[in-house]
Amino acid sequence: MPLSRRDFASLTGLTTAGVLLTPGISEAAPLDPWCEVPLIKARIRPPTFRRKDFLVTDYGAKGDGVTKNTTAFHHAISACHRAGGGRVVIPAGTFLTGGIRMLSNVELHVAKDATLKFSTDPNDYLPLVLTRWEGTLCYNYQAFIYAFEQHDIAITGPGTIDGDAPSGKWSSWGAGATPELRKMGEDGVPVEQRIMGTGKNLRPNMIQFFRCRNILISDVFIKNPAMWSVHMVFSRNITIRNIEVYSTNSQGDGVDLDSCSYAYVADSRFNTNDDCVVAKSGRDADGRRVGIPTTHVVVERCKFSGRWGGITIGSEMSGGVSKIFARDCVINSPDFPGRYPIKHALYIKTNQDRGGVVDNIHLKNFKGWGVEREILFVSMFYQNGGTKGHFPQINNVTVDGMVIDGGRIAAFFKGFEQSHIRNVTISNSTFANITELNLVEQTDNLVFRNTTINGKPA
Repeated sequence: MPLSRRDFASLTGLTTAGVLLTPGISEAAPLDPWCEVPLIKARIRPPTFRRKDFLVTDYGAKGDGVTKNTTAFHHAISACHRAGGGRVVIPAGTFLTGGIRMLSNVELHVAKDATLKFSTDPNDYLPLVLTRWEGTLCYNYQAFIYAFEQHDIAITGPGTIDGDAPSGKWSSWGAGATPELRKMGEDGVPVEQRIMGTGKNLRPNMIQFFRCRNILISDVFIKNPAMWSVHMVFSRNITIRNIEVYSTNSQGDGVDLDSCSYAYVADSRFNTNDDCVVAKSGRDADGRRVGIPTTHVVVERCKFSGRWGGITIGSEMSGGVSKIFARDCVINSPDFPGRYPIKHALYIKTNQDRGGVVDNIHLKNFKGWGVEREILFVSMFYQNGGTKGHFPQINNVTVDGMVIDGGRIAAFFKGFEQSHIRNVTISNSTFANITELNLVEQTDNLVFRNTTINGKPA
């Protein structure tokens, strides 16, 4: 039987957190929304672990870069879990493996000079698992590191996690069976009948934790994912800190928070081939059916260097996104150059296929250089605007203290006649070397306060 919205909410604990959004209802923005940030951060606590190490080499793993260590990793993680938890340690060396399944109370620690390198053979990511692929639930290859309904789990460094995707066939798969899967979601095909995997060519994530809680990812260098790098789904109490992400494949997002609550992303660096830090909540009919938002997210002191949005909302946001706070971040930092420049410091993208409510999105004290396109891009016309008449809402967006030198347009806001963007305040900000005028359509109560564009009041 397909799971209902309430079924998913009860399994993820999001109803008890009080964060389900009613479609069509947006919260009124408080006078100073940032007053809520200390309360959000106080509720996000990284897990702790028993002080006992389980060395993967004690379970037969070899760091020669050739031996496939999937079984050894499984045995080490299982032993750690059965013993009540602790730290599974990957020592110096290059350890090749297929898919890894995380279990509760386990910290996977990639030590200095260690590389956890993943196989490029798709068969190493079988059997199929329940996943959400670009906003639609299905059964597909497991992520390179996957957890399902686990708690108190961590991946820590300072070593490297290498998906090695450019060496395999992943990039040649393109969009694969994406149209087929999206039609299944739109038609309400039961999730258990949405079988992808072999022959469907839908690439797996690097890391995906599905319906998990009490999560830590810290101090690791993540490179060469086949698809999204860190994908949290229906999960809560998430801490991601001091990581670096380098991606070259398309769909190379950094961190995707997908129908998640209470997440903290800090002190991290993103040189990605797509969006950097993203809030999502399901796509179109399938996302509305589940109806679980992403909410209560704080992002601080990150560096964004490519390729699309720094802070991104959508486009899969049909379950709603609210209370996203980002501050003290740097766009296209000279000391952290990316393969491509960031196109948008803020990127909110949706359309009339999605529905859903985006509410209370707040940026503060961003600085940057050389933004390729629109610095603030908020549009309901993503992918030509859609056709299905499920008009989204975007309300209560603030940007304060942003200083950007270089960009095509400072502010691009485009709503529908049937659903205007509402309540936008841009304050205490400076935009220099902007080449085109702002574009503002179907947007109500847009206020520029103490803000200049090319030295003139906005």
